Amino acid sequence: MRHYGHLSAAQRRVLFHQEPAEFSLSSSVRTLGMALGATLYSPATRPRLAADIRKQQAAGVVSMVLCLEDSISDAEVPGAEENLVRQFARLEREGADDRLPLLFIRVRTPGQITDLTSRLGTAVRLLAGFVLPKFTADGGPAFLEALTGAEVMSGRRLLAMPILESPELLHLESRAERLAAAARVLDKYRERIPAVRLGVTDFCSAYGLRRTPDMTAYDVHLVASVIADVVNVFGRADGTGFTVSGPVWEYFRAQERMFKPQLRRSPFSGRAEGLRASLIEHNMDGLLQEIELDQANGLLGKTCIHPSHVAPVHALSVVTHEEFSDAADILRTGPHGGGVLRSAYTNKMNEVKPHRAWAERTIRRAEVFGVARDGVDFVDLLAAGMEGEHTE
Repeated sequence: MRHYGHLSAAQRRVLFHQEPAEFSLSSSVRTLGMALGATLYSPATRPRLAADIRKQQAAGVVSMVLCLEDSISDAEVPGAEENLVRQFARLEREGADDRLPLLFIRVRTPGQITDLTSRLGTAVRLLAGFVLPKFTADGGPAFLEALTGAEVMSGRRLLAMPILESPELLHLESRAERLAAAARVLDKYRERIPAVRLGVTDFCSAYGLRRTPDMTAYDVHLVASVIADVVNVFGRADGTGFTVSGPVWEYFRAQERMFKPQLRRSPFSGRAEGLRASLIEHNMDGLLQEIELDQANGLLGKTCIHPSHVAPVHALSVVTHEEFSDAADILRTGPHGGGVLRSAYTNKMNEVKPHRAWAERTIRRAEVFGVARDGVDFVDLLAAGMEGEHTE
């Protein structure tokens, strides 16, 4: 699979200076963490789940979470587990599993990991791994030990994505200690952790908060502070860090608006004015701003609860030609290079040593999301991604 693989080869040639590379379940965990992109959540109770997965794959989704936790009621869990087993069997019968999205199951308890691995039978080969809810140093090891048992049972690698969402990770008096303890646990399983996810909705719940469509997670200072601390502990660029994914955007239909739209007219003028109007109507301008802030704060990818959120996340994950040019110039000096370079775009300085970690991260992102052609911007990529949604 690869990003923008749902577009034709001709469309990709128009958009990309360097096309996104292919990846698969067997790729390195570092590559998979970088490639997750917009991870689309779906309740495991959906009766046409296999067909839904195929549909979303055809629209450009490369990672999905099939949820047995907060998205369904306690009474629905047994039926949802049975449905998962049936739907995976159907996907296996239909074949073409090399083109399926990365599929994760969000469980409630450690026992579900080994139980579902056993019940899936040979269809477990379609499973990327499990999402571990409310991960802490106290409860997390049981989930990870169950994952190890499931690997032995299935004879294959299974990945884990822990969600940091428990109140003790938010509370100021315990935050630093609890985050550091969780990081120590995960470090032992580094080769099974493609990404650490953030449960911002649960963090807000602990204080009775909910952001409006006019606000990003970074406008809620309580949430912004914990995001910063999570990145501080888990997102370091010294080789000890993990990919940390962005929080969920909760809105997907038109809402009453209090403040002005946050999308400037000029990027859309004369070519995609209708797209701008549609984005504003459905509060996607807030989502676009939050994605930009995610990346500025060290997060990559995003938890998504609606298919319409996928194209914006991916469009803003593609490396621009200018970013690629700057990163390549910095890395061309070699590991012992230094000094200051003028950007090829003649609009900034590139200070080789301080900007090296950024350049390395940018080149890794370019491998999985591609590099836009000079003159191609996020509006072009967004329009192409959204067109692909509607033509499949």
